[in-house]
Amino acid sequence: MSESPLAHIVYFEPRIPGNTGSAIRLAAVTGARLHLVEPLGFDLSEAKLKRAGLDYHDLAVMDVHPSLDTALDALPEARVFAFTTRATTRFTDVEYRPGDVLLFGPEPTGLPPEALAHPRVTGELRIPMLPGRRSLNLTNAASVAVYEVWRQAGFAEGA
Repeated sequence: MSESPLAHIVYFEPRIPGNTGSAIRLAAVTGARLHLVEPLGFDLSEAKLKRAGLDYHDLAVMDVHPSLDTALDALPEARVFAFTTRATTRFTDVEYRPGDVLLFGPEPTGLPPEALAHPRVTGELRIPMLPGRRSLNLTNAASVAVYEVWRQAGFAEGA
């Protein structure tokens, strides 16, 4: 991929190691960059994380940040799209740019109000689902979003 990542996937306080392992794999195969915001609900050496990421750990770029502020400070020019089931704008209604931030909350609860109210949040987006469903799996949601960003870019550099 080019120097600028396709997108920045930011997991705010992720809790399930398998989801983060899958996100490592997602970043490796798409050229997105993964950012984890502490506290994490697991140790980065955990077996479930390694198993879900398979042998893609060396192919992905991942950063760990002590807070949402530090994560976003590292990306000062990026637009930040917060994914939440409460949003009214569909994720497909956005024209993405390289380097946009796709922000996702922890598995059991989603993004808390203080993260959604962060002044850097450009917009809140939702992924359509059937009524009465709580949400997609975290990395499934991130995958849907990242592939829409990549689709809009014409799957640049993809095989």
